[in-house]
This record gives sequence, C-alpha cells and structure tokens, in this order.
Amino acid sequence: MTTQQTERAGQPETRGIDLVTDEERSGRPRQLFAVWAAPNVSYLSFAIGASLVLMGLSLAQAIGVILAGNLVWICTGVVAASGPAAGTSGSVISRAFYGVVGNKLVLIVTGWLLASAYLALNWLAASVAGIGLARQWGLPDSSLLDALVVCVIAAVTLLVAIYGYATIVRLYTALSILLTLVFIVVTGYVLASAGWTHAPAGSLHGAALAAALGSGFTIIGSTALSYSNSPDLARYLPRSSSLTAVAGWTAFGAYLPSVVFTSVGALAATGLDMSDPQAALESVLPGWFVPVFVIAVVLNAVANNGMTAYSAGLSIQSVGVRLARIPAVLVIGALGTAMTLYAILVFDFLTSVNMMLQLVVVITGPAMAVAVTDLALRRNRYHGEELLRQERGGPFWYRGGVHWPGILALLIGGAAALLWAHTTFWTGPLATATAGVDLAIPAGMGSAALVYWGLARALGTLRPLDTRTEGRTPCTLTSP
Repeated sequence: MTTQQTERAGQPETRGIDLVTDEERSGRPRQLFAVWAAPNVSYLSFAIGASLVLMGLSLAQAIGVILAGNLVWICTGVVAASGPAAGTSGSVISRAFYGVVGNKLVLIVTGWLLASAYLALNWLAASVAGIGLARQWGLPDSSLLDALVVCVIAAVTLLVAIYGYATIVRLYTALSILLTLVFIVVTGYVLASAGWTHAPAGSLHGAALAAALGSGFTIIGSTALSYSNSPDLARYLPRSSSLTAVAGWTAFGAYLPSVVFTSVGALAATGLDMSDPQAALESVLPGWFVPVFVIAVVLNAVANNGMTAYSAGLSIQSVGVRLARIPAVLVIGALGTAMTLYAILVFDFLTSVNMMLQLVVVITGPAMAVAVTDLALRRNRYHGEELLRQERGGPFWYRGGVHWPGILALLIGGAAALLWAHTTFWTGPLATATAGVDLAIPAGMGSAALVYWGLARALGTLRPLDTRTEGRTPCTLTSP
C-alpha cells in the first residue's frame, strides 16, 4: 500500500491526527488482511486456548467458544470503516460519540491506561519467552536480566510505532508470512502430542458448565474489543473504499489466525501441561527450533504492540497534550514498560492474562458498542475537517463539550458489565446469583448500544447528514 511522498516505509512518520487528504490516499482494503494477521499469529493465542481446557472445558466446547468469541472481530472491522470516511484517527472520530471534552476523559482511560496495559500484556508474553531462552543459554537468573529483556523488546516495538503507517503496512506483510510458517511448525509438533480423545477429569454440567463457557467467551472476545484503534490504519485508504471490504478484510485478517492458533493452544492442553505454556511447547520442539520459536514470539509481540503504541500516541495528541506523535509514542511506551516490569516480577503469566482480559471488557465492550452504534446511526458519514475542530460551539461541542448519550451509554454499559463479570478479582452480583456465569460482554455491549441509540435519537443530538457527501458516499457498500 503506497502512501504520500512524506510517509515512506523506512522513514519516521511525521503525520499525527491531522487530516489525510483525498490526494494522499491509496491502496485497497484487502491489504488490511496482513496488517491484522501479523499481530494475531500469536503465542498469546496458544496460552489463551490452553486456559479454556485448563478451566475444565472439553476440546469440542473450547473450540466452540473460540469460534463464537472471535466473531467479535466483526465489530472491530465495522469500526475500521470510519477511517476512510473521516481520514483521521479513531481517537478523533470518537469526538462524535462523546463530544470534544467528553472524548478527552474517555481517551485517558481507553487510549492511555488500557493501551499501556495491553502493551504490558504482550510484552509480558514475549519477555517470559525471551527470559526463558536466556536462562537456557546459561545467563544468570536475575531481576536485572529480566528488566533488560523487557526494555530491549519494548525499544524495538516503539521503533516500529515511530516509523509508523507505511513501515507497518510493508513490514507486517512479511511478518504475517514468517510468523505463520513458524507457528505452523509448532502446530505440527503440538498435533503429534495432542490427546484427541481427551476428556476433562470431571466433566462440567449445568451451572458450572455455563460459568466456564461464559468466562471463556469473555476471555476470547476481549481481544477483539481492545482494538478500537482499527480506523487508524484504514484512514489512508481512499474515501470511496467499500465499507464491507474494509470491515471484512480487517475482521477476517484477525479472525482466521486467532481461531486457528487459539484452537491449537486448546489442543496442546489435551496432551501437555500448559500451566507453563512456554515450557510445555518447548518440550515437544527440537532443540534447534526453540530459539526460532522464541524469536517468533518476540516478533509477534513487536507486531501487536507496534500497532497499539502507534494508536496510543495518536490518542495522546487527541486529548490535547502538546506533543508531536513520536514523543507521544515514547510516553505511552514508558508507561507500558513500567507495567510490564511490575507484572513480570509480581504475577504469574496465566493469572495476569486471564485477569486482565476478563476485567477490561467492562470498558472496551461498551466503548465498542457505542462506536458501532454511532456509525450505524450516521451511516458512516464522518468528516475529518469538522471532527478536528475543537472550539466552543463547534459541530461536536454539543452541550458543554460533552455528548451525554455517549457518556451515559458508556457508564451504564460498564455498570451492566460489572454486574455480570466473574473474575478472580471481582464477581458481580448477577454473576454470583447465577453460579458465576460471566455475561459481561453481551450485557455491557447490549446496554450501551440501546442507551446510545435511544438517547441520541430522543435528544436529537446527531447532526444532520452533510450534503457534501451526496453522490460521494464514503465507504459505500460496493464490492472489494
């Protein structure tokens, strides 16, 4: 995918949240497939898939949850279509949902804190693998070595984010192929050791089964819900790009590898002790291939977090912090690195993963629902010039800078999700009343969507469609 002359692969990207003009756009939606595949050909998928079997689900039940939970990627794909329509980042487009001032408050949580937490989660996975390899090579077991591994992986990741869009598009095509080849080899060894007739020691039934299925769905679906940044890389596509193509290639690029390698993780747990995923997988791999596998794990974390850090830097700008994009990336990277160092020294890996993935949906689920609902109500008619206006009385100032339907939908959806959440850290009263059934995602997203739809229409806060788009509808429903 080619870009404007000032944004070339191999050069730091100078553009921040400012508008990508029609003359600067190029490429086709299908090129988004590799961009989203590379982060999701993931070692973390192995660990998440294994956790489903470890919580007592049968192999068939675990795979069913994987297939269903990953359907949430459709929402990520739909939201991506707003990028070509607006020509600016998702953290600016969300001013339409929350208002200029309200959006800043939301971004502090979703664009800074949660982005930093996801940086930490993926760096944690890569660091655990890197530290294990370093110890196999005879390097001393020390906190200093652990910190050094974390910092090196973080530095490489932030370099990708600094070089930005053009480099990401070109690099991720190669990474998606390389990572797929490595993980296919790992899959071959896992299949050879899998227990195809595996049955849990104590089969789950009734309420216990419902609780495990609900928790599994939340863990799987939470990954897709974390990617509200999908418009950021789609914004360089032509305004006339097909909505279905942008949504489809984004969702499919993430869905396919997520389903495949999470299912492999579930299979691995039928024949291996996946309470320590790295040790279990390395036990079935030939010695010469272990370093290749570890390098692939690190590269996947770089690919995943490169996108996250890129978007988080844009979020900092959207809040109004007077930083150029590159310093903003470094700020969010420093926060994520600090979280990683804390997690790796305090928590075990699987506990950190499951606790975070189950709890963050309280925020990410309602936020995604608001974004999808707003896109549907406005028929994906967003205008970057208007969204970038922040003055009092501007088109998205609403009342006091706050779009209350969006803020209330987020709060009510979050409260509904909390009531149904079931984690080691928190169990909501409704989850307790139903023997631990976790319905945080459907409850949170459904409540947020209904509140936003009802309030926005009742209060008449959605701006009329801009006549400039007549005859030139952005992201139309055409063929790819």
